[in-house]
Amino acid sequence: MPQDLDNKLVIAISSQALFDLSDSHDVFENQGLAAYSNYQIEHEAEPLEPGEAFPLVQKLLRINEQFSTPRVEVILLSRNSADTGLRIFHSIEHHGLSITRAAFCGGKSPYRYVSAFGCHLFLSTHGEDVRNALNHGVAAATLLASAQPRANDNELRFAFDGDAVLFSDEAERVYKKEGLEAFARSEKASAKTPLSGGPFKNFLQALHRLQAEFPPETGPIRTALVTARSAPAHERVVLTLRDWNIRIDESLFLGGLDKGVFLKSYGADVFFDDQLQHCESASQNVATGHVPHGIVNE
Repeated sequence: MPQDLDNKLVIAISSQALFDLSDSHDVFENQGLAAYSNYQIEHEAEPLEPGEAFPLVQKLLRINEQFSTPRVEVILLSRNSADTGLRIFHSIEHHGLSITRAAFCGGKSPYRYVSAFGCHLFLSTHGEDVRNALNHGVAAATLLASAQPRANDNELRFAFDGDAVLFSDEAERVYKKEGLEAFARSEKASAKTPLSGGPFKNFLQALHRLQAEFPPETGPIRTALVTARSAPAHERVVLTLRDWNIRIDESLFLGGLDKGVFLKSYGADVFFDDQLQHCESASQNVATGHVPHGIVNE
């Protein structure tokens, strides 16, 4: 990680996730790159409207108000060129976002710079970029549109699925190949053996380090595990997190119940799950990121 980003939580965000670029994207799809470039330049002085990740980014940056030196860094990664991206930087300034670092990649995928910036998480609306980031060991998710408003408070609430997100998909593979009963037997037999880390383990660890800067129950970040697991398969999860020395504020073992209503009750700012059908259901209630990792996405 670059030296001046040490000890920071570093989040990379695509321009299409941060701002609503639907109008200009339609121009690109229907009229081509040259028309798109002209459109962005012609509308350079017009600020873009907030996109799906905008409320999340606002809350992340607001955490810095509680420190003498910033502890959260948000970095913009974009397929735009610097020329067409000027409107994006104008919009960042207009909305008062403290984002100063960016990579404009001129039509190429920006995922190459996720590791170079030392990012703990990459959020995008472009599935291929997300998969590439995951393949290079960085937590990443494709944001789905959500019609639900976000809670307008300062507490930032993350929610995570377990298998293939926080944890590896080793248990999920047993379930998919041998069924629920075999899964339950395997997890009970392996209860004392910690699960391997999944793609979001490092991000959760970075969140935990930031949470540790505050007294318990008074910090600006809250985390929840929201999983379809139930007893007896819960024990291995609890002991795994204990082995990692990571605190999860809330754990919901739903035994296959639909997660959406529980996520709404929790007030999640964003929920991460590996199964697209769960993501589509959850997005009716909260902002949701699909993590295209593990056996269900092969």
